[in-house]
Amino acid sequence: MKNFFTILGGMGTLATESFIHVLNERTPIHADQDYLNYLLVNHATVPDRTDYILGNSEDDPSLAIKEDIQQYSRFEPDFFVLTCNTAHHFFDELQEETDIPILHMPRLAVKTVNKTFAKSTGKTRVGLLATEGTIQTKVYENELTKFGNLEVVLPDAALQQDVTNLIYRDVKENHFFNEELFYQILRKMSEEFSCDVMVLGCTELSLVQEFTQNTKYPVVDAQSELANETIRRALDNRS
Repeated sequence: MKNFFTILGGMGTLATESFIHVLNERTPIHADQDYLNYLLVNHATVPDRTDYILGNSEDDPSLAIKEDIQQYSRFEPDFFVLTCNTAHHFFDELQEETDIPILHMPRLAVKTVNKTFAKSTGKTRVGLLATEGTIQTKVYENELTKFGNLEVVLPDAALQQDVTNLIYRDVKENHFFNEELFYQILRKMSEEFSCDVMVLGCTELSLVQEFTQNTKYPVVDAQSELANETIRRALDNRS
């Protein structure tokens, strides 16, 4: 197979399935042959990234992802797609494992924030909704602060617990897309924390966004931006 990419998924599986759905739905097609060529690695047993980052587990998830990169680099894909936001904490280590480029999801999302929501004067308040692991490692904060006009706004402890519950308790554990809690979180970030836009920095949140089709509150969905860039690169490589 030529002109293909490899998706490093399974973190978690439902979120990976959501990414594939968005990817296929947005690909411009008129026949079966117009869809994109890709390999999907649904490595569901990769240890939890947040547990490791927070020191609650000694199982280093980067080892499993590095093994995947080593294995699938042999097939020489055009690029890799890493569908877990928190795993981007290990991005530099992962990229060192291969000469094949890995798309950087947080960087793509922040680029869209700056392009679409940055104010002409003053700072744009950007609310970050993500796992505790992603927040602690500053994967998004580091990208956002590269732009002097973007101000990072983090949830307080109580609201972060709501975000964690939505990600782990509702989506990961019970396959429940808690629309009420999702809108409650967005409302609080928008109204009580005065955010101009919220970044959905977890693919479980992207899954809920896809389910609810939220248009009421301004968000940049990192998974959505990753899908757009994946399609753009894949089509460029095909031409």
